Amino acid sequence: MFFSVVIPTYNRLPILEKCLRALEQQTFDETLISGYEIVVVDDGSTDGTLAWLDGHCQGFPHVRTWEQDHQGPAAARNLGVKEAAGDTIIFIDSDLVVTDIFLQAHAEGLQRGQKQYNSDRVFTYGAVVNTCNFDSPQSEPYKLTDYSAAFFATGNVAIAKQWLLEAGLFDTGFQLYGWEDLELGVRLKNLGLKLVKCPRAVGYHWHPPFSLQQIPKLIDQEIQRGRMGVLFYQKHPTWEVRLMIQMTRLHWFLWGLLSLGGRLNEKTMAPLLQWLIDHDRPQLALEIARIFLNWYNVQGVYAAFAESQSSH
Repeated sequence: MFFSVVIPTYNRLPILEKCLRALEQQTFDETLISGYEIVVVDDGSTDGTLAWLDGHCQGFPHVRTWEQDHQGPAAARNLGVKEAAGDTIIFIDSDLVVTDIFLQAHAEGLQRGQKQYNSDRVFTYGAVVNTCNFDSPQSEPYKLTDYSAAFFATGNVAIAKQWLLEAGLFDTGFQLYGWEDLELGVRLKNLGLKLVKCPRAVGYHWHPPFSLQQIPKLIDQEIQRGRMGVLFYQKHPTWEVRLMIQMTRLHWFLWGLLSLGGRLNEKTMAPLLQWLIDHDRPQLALEIARIFLNWYNVQGVYAAFAESQSSH
């Protein structure tokens, strides 16, 4: 198989460089993998990403670049798939740093899945470890909070190009934050695709250490995710999707209770969160902040759903 690693990017040059250098260090069995390319789609960056890559092209022999006006990751991934030369696509984000056996692990997982199901309708989903260690992201241990129950998520997934084309690629109607990959996952599941977990294909997802300054953006993302969740539900009006987007009375009750009806919020919890940050516990602070962030998300879902109902 020939891999095309499709990476959308937007103003992430420092971590993108680490991402690409790790991908250039791959070791694999050439009887299993005939080769690979790295398809970087610049989504209208303003930080000189393409100019930097052009100036350092000798250090990245596998990289091919494309660009588009800022349209979001769904459109960028669609462009990457259409331009990809490989028969198998790997999606990762531009802030993911992988190990040197990353491609080999995905290839072995695909091969194993095809034998297990006696079918080529399989895809692999690797492990994603979250870290705020920029200097050495691959030194982060796997944590319980890194577990994902998603069926199809573009943080670390390998799939034959033909299934993406047959499913219809990503819906670019998902203009705001969230859900475009899981929505495609529903269509892939409807085509009979099977998920094969591939824990040896590890990617380390870097993000800056949590700070109180990030909270307004995180709240906005949760509200956007709520709106896109309703779009997801409109396309696939099932109970499973309602659970995924947290549009149930259980979620309303749970996050309303945990946040004391919104009384535990970004203002009232700021002293505790700052104390944890000051004592080198930014990840714990972020997990605690998710109490009120999830409350914003649930409220956003119901507000967007009520708006959609009133417009019909």
